[in-house]
Amino acid sequence: MDIIVAKDVRKKFKLKHGQQVKNNGIVSNEIDALGGFDLNIKKGEFLVLVGPSGSGKSVFLDIVGGLSTPTSGVVYLDDKPVDAPSEKTGYVFQQYALFPWRTALSNIEFGLESRGVVKEERVKIARELLSLFGLSDFEDRYPYQLSGGMQQRVAIARALATKPEVLLMDEPFAALDAQTREILQNELIRIWEGTDTTVIFVTHSIDEAVFLADRVAVVTARPGKIKEIIEIDLPRPRHGDIRSCSAFAANRHKVWGALKAEVNKAQQDWKHAPVNSK
Repeated sequence: MDIIVAKDVRKKFKLKHGQQVKNNGIVSNEIDALGGFDLNIKKGEFLVLVGPSGSGKSVFLDIVGGLSTPTSGVVYLDDKPVDAPSEKTGYVFQQYALFPWRTALSNIEFGLESRGVVKEERVKIARELLSLFGLSDFEDRYPYQLSGGMQQRVAIARALATKPEVLLMDEPFAALDAQTREILQNELIRIWEGTDTTVIFVTHSIDEAVFLADRVAVVTARPGKIKEIIEIDLPRPRHGDIRSCSAFAANRHKVWGALKAEVNKAQQDWKHAPVNSK
């Protein structure tokens, strides 16, 4: 069963006055971010989007989350067009986006509080999530007192607290060091495998995509659309040591094979980035 269906989703952005760019060889004062994005996402699956920088992956996530509207086309969530943020979705950003005046516990409570959940129940849920992420001893700490990895754990816990049907994750581990990133990948998989949440995850890391995904959707260079969807043939539950097996390498090779030409094309396109037309 598909929980999300994207049909011919297109998105244009106007450039600053006097700037122009080439879209498919045509000079324009608009930039085509998405150029006919078609994608069906199954309920409960972990889908990863990979593509060159500027290919519209984050733009698509914003449209699914109701934070942006497409220029044309439509995204359906549970058979209803998305035209505003929904309580069915949670969002985790690259930057931790925690409230600096709230403790770790209070940050996780926030979504529940805004939905009218009573204090006792909010605290119970938040403490369960802190325990799940190994942060029980840090519930009274403020964001500035937590490491980057801890802050992102809190951000993910906050998104999960409301039990969203769909979790949107926009490069959530990109700002972390390699060791912390791998630890959080393992934690995310462990926790997600115990839920029926659908995850759409954006990354530039092929290794991360292969480790996390049920399917990897390869996005073309701008204007972004789906080039190929690759089924990741690795068993679940997954553990860190799977990264060293030959099947992991084979899946990685398959994804890179689909992505490489798009990365090269994007690098060429950047030579024609917006310039002053005068």
